[in-house]
Amino acid sequence: MTTFDKREEGFEKKFAHDEELRFKAMARRNKLLGLWAAGILGKSGPDAEAYAKEVVLADFEEAGDDDVVRKVVKDLEGKGVSEQDIRAKMAELLGQAVQQIQAGT
Repeated sequence: MTTFDKREEGFEKKFAHDEELRFKAMARRNKLLGLWAAGILGKSGPDAEAYAKEVVLADFEEAGDDDVVRKVVKDLEGKGVSEQDIRAKMAELLGQAVQQIQAGT
């Protein structure tokens, strides 16, 4: 194997690793968002966990965040939470999710 081949393989492994971490961070963020929204909805314990799982699964409907935002906006309708509030919370929680993953928690 040439140096170029080794270098290319290294880049491919790093890309795969980075994509895996990105996927985990987005799933963790969605779970945290679900738990946050569950609190607003008055859910706790197993009900909050089940709702958070629904939010995570909503992300598989289409690429991007719009499917998750749509679900949470619909569910929080009438609770005084805007789409902008939800998107801001998502950005905040993504940072938390990345920190949790890096810390191994």
